[in-house]
Amino acid sequence: MSLDYAGALAFLYPRTTSIKFGLGRTHALLEALGRPERVYPTVHVGGTNGKGSVAALVAAGLREAGWRTGLYTSPHLVSFRERIRVDGVPISEEAVAMWVQRLRALVEALDATFFEVSTAIALADFAARGAEIAVVEVGLGGRLDSTNVIQPLASGVTKIELDHQKYLGDSLEAIAAEKAAIAKPGAPFVIGETRPELVEVLRREADQKQADVRVLPAEARWEGPLALLGPHQRRNAEVARALLGALPTPWRPTEVDIERAFARTRVPGRLDRRGKWLFDVAHNPDGMRSLVAAIKGGEGGEGGKGGKGGAGLGLRRPIHALVSILGDKAWPEMLVELDRGVDRGVLTIAPSADTRKWDLAWLEDWLRDPTRPPATARWALVPDFDEALLRVQEGAGTVVVTGSFHTVGDVMNVLGMADVTA
Repeated sequence: MSLDYAGALAFLYPRTTSIKFGLGRTHALLEALGRPERVYPTVHVGGTNGKGSVAALVAAGLREAGWRTGLYTSPHLVSFRERIRVDGVPISEEAVAMWVQRLRALVEALDATFFEVSTAIALADFAARGAEIAVVEVGLGGRLDSTNVIQPLASGVTKIELDHQKYLGDSLEAIAAEKAAIAKPGAPFVIGETRPELVEVLRREADQKQADVRVLPAEARWEGPLALLGPHQRRNAEVARALLGALPTPWRPTEVDIERAFARTRVPGRLDRRGKWLFDVAHNPDGMRSLVAAIKGGEGGEGGKGGKGGAGLGLRRPIHALVSILGDKAWPEMLVELDRGVDRGVLTIAPSADTRKWDLAWLEDWLRDPTRPPATARWALVPDFDEALLRVQEGAGTVVVTGSFHTVGDVMNVLGMADVTA
């Protein structure tokens, strides 16, 4: 029986519960599809935070230069189709159903994961839709991530932070070594990390791969117009510019192409201002620090925790936060960071994160714990998502939605702010 789009997703989503490292299953899927990833060149982008923004900026620069460009990112906010785009157009429902139907028997035989299948579909769809070049964001880590089947023209790593320690290691150095493994022989490898000890790990691993290592100066920041908000995006934009500049001709865009692309590229869910709402997918402590720095620099009025305007966010006080964080994240540290930038917080459970939700009993105990860092914001625990969404909108000011991709996506979905078109 043939699958429709809903049936394809029903087949794929149960496979999100398993994470398997190794490239063998992805290679087998691509072999069955005729090795589509060899039809066009690629750019590979890794890192802990910032890789999605960098990938989007690199893709925008290539499009501005006139290339038909594929972009593979993860996770999605509202629709699976967001992950796979060619010149900004998401994969069609019919194509998702067709690719899953074609691979279904092999996927079952291999017991392939959701991300392995998604990667194979993305690389095949780019070829089918005539992409001339593609930008591929690493899913998790690098060395054994299923995207590491490609042989890119250039690759790069953004920041290194603690995340996914269960899979990548308990130290920043171990995580850096895993992420540096996307470097390829002879290809430029751009290092966006600034801490010398981590730069050294990244350089050493890339040298072992005989890559062309290019370390971005620690002080380098994009100085031109930039649609992405927040001071951290200036660094991300400079990493993207370095990646584009590292490409061989004829793929390399001009500086004018890059300036035009960066001035208008937005990435949903990254300091994404929509009226009274501010969406940000910060899902680890470093991401939360960047969000708070942007809040403090971008308020529209006087007083409060952050002083006067600045970063172009135009936020109005009071700032209310709707927060749901996955249970395996460093949520106590994230909440301590967020407390420094908001006036009131509502903690809840995003519906799409129910299988990975944080422990409410533990969270309640933590909120009452007199030994935790003292809060300056007012916090409430409202487990019911719909009630929490209503509660956080009470009163004037700005509503910040954060904590995970699930949180941002679920709220956007309820509010009718999904970005999937065509």
